[in-house]
Parts: sequence; structure tokens; C-alpha cells
Amino acid sequence: MNAPAASAVSPAQAPGVTVQAAGIVAALPRSEKIRLVSGADFWNTEAAEAHGLSAFMLTDGPHGLRKQNGTGDHAGLHDSVPATCFPTASALGSTWDVPLLEEVGAALGRESRYEEVGVLLGPGLNIKRHPAGGRNFEYLSEDPLLSGRMAAALVRGIQSEGVGACLKHYAANNQESDRMRVDTIVDERTLREIYLTGFEIAVRESQPWTVMCAYNLINGEHAGESRMLLTDVLRDEWGFDGLVMTDWIATHDRAAGIHAGLDLEMPSSSGAWDARIEAALESGELAEADLDVACGRVITLALKVAAERASRLPADPVTMHDDHHALARRVAAAATTLLTNDGTLPLAPRGRIALVGAFAETPRHQGGGSSLVNSTRMDTALATMRARLGGAGEVVYAPGYDAATGDATDAQIAHALAAADGADVVVLMVGLPTSFESEGYDRSHLDLPASHERLIQALTARHDRVVVTLSHGAPVHMPWADAPQAIVTGHLGGQAAGSAIVDVLFGDAEPGGRLAESYPVHVREIPSDHHFANAPTQVQYREGLYVGYRFHDTFGVPARFPFGHGLSYTSFEIGEPKVTGRGTSRTVTVPVTNTGDRAGSTVVQVYVHDRESTLHRPAQELKGFVKVHLEPGATGDAVVRLDERSFAVYDAASAAWKAEAGEYELRIGLSSTRIVATKSLRLTSDDVIAPAPATASAIATDKEFAAMLGRLVPEPRPLFPFHYDSTIDDLKTTWLGRRFAGALSGIMAKAMPTDADMPDEVRATMTSFLVNMPLRALAMMSEGRLSFASLDRLIRVLNATALSSRRASRR
Repeated sequence: MNAPAASAVSPAQAPGVTVQAAGIVAALPRSEKIRLVSGADFWNTEAAEAHGLSAFMLTDGPHGLRKQNGTGDHAGLHDSVPATCFPTASALGSTWDVPLLEEVGAALGRESRYEEVGVLLGPGLNIKRHPAGGRNFEYLSEDPLLSGRMAAALVRGIQSEGVGACLKHYAANNQESDRMRVDTIVDERTLREIYLTGFEIAVRESQPWTVMCAYNLINGEHAGESRMLLTDVLRDEWGFDGLVMTDWIATHDRAAGIHAGLDLEMPSSSGAWDARIEAALESGELAEADLDVACGRVITLALKVAAERASRLPADPVTMHDDHHALARRVAAAATTLLTNDGTLPLAPRGRIALVGAFAETPRHQGGGSSLVNSTRMDTALATMRARLGGAGEVVYAPGYDAATGDATDAQIAHALAAADGADVVVLMVGLPTSFESEGYDRSHLDLPASHERLIQALTARHDRVVVTLSHGAPVHMPWADAPQAIVTGHLGGQAAGSAIVDVLFGDAEPGGRLAESYPVHVREIPSDHHFANAPTQVQYREGLYVGYRFHDTFGVPARFPFGHGLSYTSFEIGEPKVTGRGTSRTVTVPVTNTGDRAGSTVVQVYVHDRESTLHRPAQELKGFVKVHLEPGATGDAVVRLDERSFAVYDAASAAWKAEAGEYELRIGLSSTRIVATKSLRLTSDDVIAPAPATASAIATDKEFAAMLGRLVPEPRPLFPFHYDSTIDDLKTTWLGRRFAGALSGIMAKAMPTDADMPDEVRATMTSFLVNMPLRALAMMSEGRLSFASLDRLIRVLNATALSSRRASRR
């Protein structure tokens, strides 16, 4: 690591450290301070009872609490206390409803407080750079403004209940493949404008108690060792005054992390790093003041958690879970997005309805991995639809496919077609089985299961009233989109997904969702596809700013369904916008009238277009939005406030945000492609922006990417020789490594649970986690049985043996 910065300050002067905490730090011996900056076990911090300091629990929960039963660790992904499973972030982002997400956050906070959890690990707000990202269902949007605003709402809600929230994963963590060691190569402007802006908004608007650093490297530096990210940007620029923790086993060099501003290592590594920290302090590589500040922030958070817990009464679990289930149903409907409709929807609650698809009975309602929630209850579309029709109609049900795999037999297809014969309308429920998208691995394609497409084709060929509902956490290919009479996506709607989709189908609730990400016609059309999960140690962001609608709208490549799209059961008239204010401080007021005969909502979106920019810019960018709810015939104002950042670009040459003088167009839209009004304004400014070359297409060439980076494009780190970031799978490239990896895999397999009822997605996540585990994790997870010194010797032997073997083979 580098020598410590001369600017190291005492805890009493550091942001995020209270006077009380600084006093406790001053009374602690060095060994105690080192102990406190690492977890006590998988989910809890250390305590210092002699100083009145209690431990507190941190646990998973972007969309529902996942507190494990007993002393379980990450191996027990599906063994947790019952909790409300709210819609996943992919659905929450699609509500575009800030107040509603504050309600969801408050509910998450209440359940966490009831279970005596101090910090809930969420929300996640990484940008959806590529639709195949395996964890995209846990993230809010492809747009940083929407991501930041929605994440801030969740944080405010969670923390209103006296529980800390945790923004994650900071930063540029946009794929699951090799996530623990991949190096994200990205230019500074793109990093600032696309991948950091959402975090900045959430930090400034919600003051989260904690932030979690990502596993990956960024431009050759581990995210958890970047003083630029953790101190210069997060604290000094944005004013963050909370605690920064690692993702679980993300530590690469603990001493370097402490110096960078990384306060808490999670989970416990059983003291594996203690000797390294002690040695760094003794040598002067790490300043004692840096350790004191990290320790002070851990103590400050522990005191805050204890104070909040002491001042609040626990909730009644029965009433709480009933109320939260009702909220989950309301939110799922608000996220449900009507993609197409020829007037077939809403359905009349009578007649004969053919309900086809196993998801009607076994809902696909959440994603796999560490966010897996043990739901308090589960609504199904089949039971809800039958109850809704009562004696006024008949529901004929056919599964059509296997819910777990998505596969179908000819007999299942034939049964589905027979069930649909004579029906007044066919509701076909398809989507992605849980094993298709999960933490730990990325999707290999965007197709629906073949049997689902076969059902769509067969049913639409025989019936002229087919409604397709989708359950999925990220975009899918839809070459069949013109065939059904209506398409509705519920995204992943949580435990009330089944009842909410029925509410929407019959018009008992409106389809309130608008897409928070673009749905491409085909994945090959998007520029990030050319550099996504295609090298184990590096990913190059050659598309720069052109992610999602920024690409589609700038380069004229239409999406299947554009960002911000969503239809309604009513109609809206957008009046003449009015722009007030001066300079970059502007207010856009847009009259909106519900001209239909049903209550409904719409999302007014304000995009900014710079008519003539020194730097290349996307054709337009979302800079404000508001969701408007109106009764039939009512008129209301959509009010959107713009500021300097609404017009600014990041000038890498001066490392500053600048708003250039000139003509700007404000585009008021109901999606990024449905612009219904425009307003022009002229800005005067003294800001001078350094010119930078634009790329000839949406994908930078080698020369263009080097110019963007300001240096030569680095070569990917080779898989050999082995090092701390090498994975267990990498060892299989040498004969001795293969033997060691085989033995290690056998040991790990014995340590893994063998429950027959373990869901496939959990098993797949765990398998991916193990084979991609970096070698440093062997020492961190060994509970003291393997020291880093021993790991160093092992790596030297593996490298030396492999080199000798290679030399011998060349003779």
C-alpha cells in the first residue's frame, strides 16, 4: 500500500465520529481497536462491554428482511425468519413513485427493528449496464437520476424507523461473472456521470448510515482500497458522514482499506488480518489515526443503533405483517406495467377465462441469492382470480409448463390449448424461472424458455383475445410482441404478486408502472454487449455514456419498449409547460388533465437536450420526473425542479461539474421517445469546458478508448501466476493446482448443506460463489486454521511448481 496521507486526522475531527465515540477510542489499546473494525461473526459486529458498547446485527434485505435462523451463515440462504417479501428493486424502480417507496422503506425498517436488526443491507442501486446482469432484479434503473431518487426514498423510510440503511454496491459493480476480482476499466467522465451519480444523489438526499463497497476493482484498484472513492469523493465531496463496510469477504488488503476510508470488515475473518494491520502500523505504512477514525465510526454507529433501539417500542408482528402484505399488494400493482393493449384490458369479471401458466399457481415473485426472502404468505393469481369471479364466471386452469424449470411436455402444451378452447379470454402467465436469474451468475441470453414462446405462438394463433403477463427481473426478447392483444409485466412483484396482477387485469387497480429500463429488440444491438462478461479479469466500458435509452435515443436504434414507457386504462392531456426561474435554477410546471373515465396516474418526465455542446453528450437525459395521480376529469400540476447538475457535464480536465452557456431544450415526455411538449431556454455561464474527442460510434475503438481513459488501454491481468485475487477455478490451469482445487472442493462440498429441498437457484448461487472465491478468502474464512503467511507459502509453491513444469515441457 502507499504511505499514509499526511491529512490523517484524529477521531474527534473526523466526519462520522461523535465526541463520545472518540473518547472511547482514546481509552482502547491498539489490539482492541483492531478487533472492533472487523465483524464478530457472519452477521454481527464486535462488542466492548467494558465501555458500554453492544454488538449489533447487519443482515440482507433490499426488498425484504433476510435474517437467518440460529447461527446460520451464507450457506443457509433459504433458512431465514418469515418476513414480508416486497417487490424487488426492478419493480420498485418501475413505480417512479418516491412517496410510495418511502412507505416501503418504513415497512422494511419496522420489520428490521422488530427482529433487532441494526442495519439492513440495502437498497442496491448499481446501474443496469447490460440486461443480462444476473443481479439486475436487485437494482432500480439504467438511469442514475431515477436510481438515486428512488434509493434515497427507501433509505429515508428505513431510517425513519431507527434502523440503518446501506447503499450498495459502491461502485461500478455491473456484472456477476468474476465479480470478486474483475477490473472495471472506465473513463472518469463516464464513471462520474453514469456510475457514481446515483450514489451521490442518494447520499445527499437521504444521509444513509452506511455504504457498502463493491468486490470489483476500478481501473486497477480495489473498490475497498480506493481513497479517491471512499474519502475524496464519498466523504469530502458528497458529505457522507456514516460508516463504510466491505461486501462479504471483499477485503483484499485490510490495512490499505483502512487508509482509504473503509471502516468495517464483514464478515469476521477471525483475526486473519490483525497481524497485517499491526505490521502496517509498526512500519508506518498505516497511520494510527486512520485506525482510530475507522474504529470511531464503528463505535459511533453501534451507539446510534443502541440509542434508537432503546427509544422505540417493538411492533405487533401480526398487525405489522397484515399491514405490510396489503402494502406489498398495492406496491406490486403500482409497479405493474402495461406494455401493449388493444382495449382487451381491463377484463370484465365474468364469462369463461382460461388461465394458462404454472406461475399462476407457483408465482415467480423474487430473485435468487442473498436477497431471497422467506415470505410471510403467498398470494396466487389462480386463487385470487377464482375469488374475484365468484359465481359470475369460470376460471379454467392449465399449468402449461414446469414452474421450476420452464420446460414443458407435449401433453402439457396440448392441455393448455384444450383449456383455452371456448374461453372468452386467455390469460397466459410466462416469464423467467428463478434459476434463470440470480446473484452469482449472469444470464447467457435474454430469451424466454422455449416452451413459453411455444405457448405464446400456439395460443395467439388460435385465439384473438390473449393477454400475456410476464414475471421476470430484467428485459427479455419479445419477437412475438405483436401477437397478443395485451402484454403486462409485473416484473418480480413480491409475495402479493399474484393478487396484484389480478387486481390490474380486472381494473381494480391501475397498471401504475413505467419502465425503469429499456427493453431492446435484441441484446446484440446494445453496445455494452460487446464488452460484457467476456474476460475473467477485466471488463471494458467502451460504450461510455451510452447505456440504455442514452444509446437508443442518440443512435436511432429503437428499443422494443423504451425507457419510461407504460400505458394506462385512462387518458391524459398534457398542457403547455411553464418554465420559471433564472440561470440553472429552473422550475418546470406542466398541467396534466385526466381526460378519461377512470382514476389513474402518469409520470411526467423532463429530459434535457443540449443543442450545441463542447463535449459529446447523449441526445437527451432524464433530469426530473414526478408521478401525478388524478381522478377522472381532474387537472393537476406536475412540478419538476432543475438545478445546475441538470445542465452540467463532468469536465475531466478540471475535475469539476460545469454547465456550459448556450441553448438547451427541455423535453417533456411520457417516455424517452414519447415527447409531448418542449421548451427552449438559454443559459449564460462563464464555465469553460476542455474539448475531448467523440467516438465515431457507440463502441470506442482501441485508440478512442485510450483517449477516453487518458492512457493506454491496460491488458487484462493474466490468470497465471496465482495471487490473492486468483479464484479456486483458476487453479485448475496447473496440475498441482487441479489437485489442490479438487481437494478443496471436496472439503467445501462437505461443509455445504445437503437439504433435499434446497431451491435450484440457491444451489447454483452457492456453486458459483465457491468456484469464483478468491484465494485470499481461504484465509479469511478458515476461522484461523490458515494464516496469510501460510497462504503466501501455498501460492509460492503452486507458482513455482507450475513454472518448473512449464520449463520442463519446453525442453
